[in-house]
Amino acid sequence: MTPASTVLSRIPRSIWALGFVSLLMDVSSELVHGLLPVFLVTVLGASAFMVGLIEGAGEATALIVKVFSGALSDYWGKRKPLTVFGYGLGAISKPLFAIASSAGFVLVARLTDRVGKGIRGAPRDALVADIAPPELRGAAFGLRQALDTVGAFLGPLLGIALMLLWANNFRAVFWVAIIPGLLAVALLLFGVQEPDRPLVHRRVNPITRTNLRRLPAAYWWVVGIGAAFTLARFSEAFLILRAAQGGLPVAYTPLVLVGMNAVYAFSAYPFGKLSDSTSHTRLLALGLAVLICADLVLAWSNHWGWVWLGISLWGLHLGITQGLLARMIADGAPEDLRGTAYGFFNLLSGVALLLASALAGLLWDRFGAAQTFIAGAVLSAVALVAIVLRRQPQHSAGSAAG
Repeated sequence: MTPASTVLSRIPRSIWALGFVSLLMDVSSELVHGLLPVFLVTVLGASAFMVGLIEGAGEATALIVKVFSGALSDYWGKRKPLTVFGYGLGAISKPLFAIASSAGFVLVARLTDRVGKGIRGAPRDALVADIAPPELRGAAFGLRQALDTVGAFLGPLLGIALMLLWANNFRAVFWVAIIPGLLAVALLLFGVQEPDRPLVHRRVNPITRTNLRRLPAAYWWVVGIGAAFTLARFSEAFLILRAAQGGLPVAYTPLVLVGMNAVYAFSAYPFGKLSDSTSHTRLLALGLAVLICADLVLAWSNHWGWVWLGISLWGLHLGITQGLLARMIADGAPEDLRGTAYGFFNLLSGVALLLASALAGLLWDRFGAAQTFIAGAVLSAVALVAIVLRRQPQHSAGSAAG
């Protein structure tokens, strides 16, 4: 087996730069998102259903927009300009949270922020696939995801420090979020070089029946499994509310994202590298099994010990599955349709996330937190059965692990 240090040294510099761009933007985003559910409930008086609707609509918007940005990057033959625009929109949306006076205003801010995420997501993932050598794709996606997730726990840590420093002044903390966002845009502009992709045929609309037929059955299976994962995994806002329900002080609620993303960050690269030589089906099944355990633990009790165990398991399941799904899309799609392929993958995941978060909010308001997480476990179990019953053809990197 190739030593990890050797693999990391072979990953192109632009992949590292994209990872640190993701890190900075996640610091910016999670500085806001780690506090937003509590801000909505305690300052603006929103219900759990409204929190779920805002979170679900925001994330669904991001995922749905990726369809068009991914297809446009394929048509244009360029990934970086759209990626820069998306990160720029995400950065300049942050002050909207600081001036929000109602849940409706927060919804507008969240949608603006997530449109930026949607615009950049599919072109960025396609750019990673374009830059990374095929034999290192799993490691490259895992590295970018790991660095992204480091930012996702540094952001909440910064939020805690600023909340303690500024006596729980949510709005002042939200203003700070624009700084790492702008740094991310600057690094992307000057630190990432897009490889030349010579135009070998006339440009056509990637979203046509003919082109969609070029996407193989194995790709559409991954799309369906990705949507099933998303339906079973509603917004992390409910993890924050569960911890607050157990008595976690307001200033410390971002610790939920710190804990989850710390586990996510440390597991993303090892499992991404493992996907280069191990059965994808088994890794997906393992991820769902871990998610089921997380849901059951969170349903059992809101005592801090159980909550933190559930949050850690939630982060582990993300580390196992998210880079793997991105890599499986890259393996299954033709090179000239990668942006479109990521876009459709995210379209279905976005619809599933909107439904899941709205349903979670309704269950929380009407029946309580425990029933919300039990419903998540049931949906995860259904997805696990689907994976077990249909064995996905494996990428073979000289492995007999399938």
